[in-house]
Amino acid sequence: MNKRKEAIAGWVFLSPALVVFLSLVFVPVIASILLSFTKWNFLSGFDGIKWVGFDNFVKLFKRDRDFKTALVNTIVYAVSTVPISIVFALIAAYMLNTKVFLKKFLRMCFFIPYISSMVALSAVFKFLFGLQGPINQIVVAFGGEPMKWLTSSDLCRIPIIAVVVYAGIGFSLIVYMAALQNVPSELYEAAKIDGASEAAAFFKITLPLISPTTFYLLVVRMIAAFKIFTSANIMKYGSNSSGLVNIVYDEAFGNYNFGYASATAWVLVGLILIVTLVQMWGQKKWVHY
Repeated sequence: MNKRKEAIAGWVFLSPALVVFLSLVFVPVIASILLSFTKWNFLSGFDGIKWVGFDNFVKLFKRDRDFKTALVNTIVYAVSTVPISIVFALIAAYMLNTKVFLKKFLRMCFFIPYISSMVALSAVFKFLFGLQGPINQIVVAFGGEPMKWLTSSDLCRIPIIAVVVYAGIGFSLIVYMAALQNVPSELYEAAKIDGASEAAAFFKITLPLISPTTFYLLVVRMIAAFKIFTSANIMKYGSNSSGLVNIVYDEAFGNYNFGYASATAWVLVGLILIVTLVQMWGQKKWVHY
């Protein structure tokens, strides 16, 4: 009897979270999977749902140029922003982990962009990279011509990469600082006695011992990079710099093509899953636990 009461009490306490999960996560995910195989304009109501099988996916890869551009942009954003932000964060964390004047203040300065509004940061970088912005003024001061950072198909990704790297360094830095503080100081002392240089100690002691942290940051930052939306939405002109999430948003809430938007979203999910599985497989060769 007591076990039954405990079970009932457990379900009662669990029910609010379970209702939220089922209504806001599980059901929408299942609905999105089903919608990806349909053609449905939201304005037509449920009667307008038409089963089309894999036609949405075929159209994505064979006939949709905007999707292909967004796919390339998303991959470029991921493979550029993640390594750059992690390397800068590691260097800054390593320097701040030593005896540095105003360490807490500098750590706060690095972290503030991460908790700042991405809309505000994107607006600032949009101004910086504008035709009459400070970046172009510096270029002109050195004898160059003003560059169309935001409108050129060759340069439009650079401002987005810059703002994403700037905003992402703070999180990685805090995580790295926590990892560096857990490295035993005795190892550095032993290496110093053996005549190892500071660079050798960094590559032979520090990097291997914080490799689990590096792997964690690679996974979470890569997933975040594939989901870039706000910065690309604020700074884009046309579709040259759009990411996959921008395509999902435009199709769902611009054209009301929920079926096509769902198909695009699941392509993104599959891409993230593949990249994450590759990372999980590769970490066995370089991560030391």
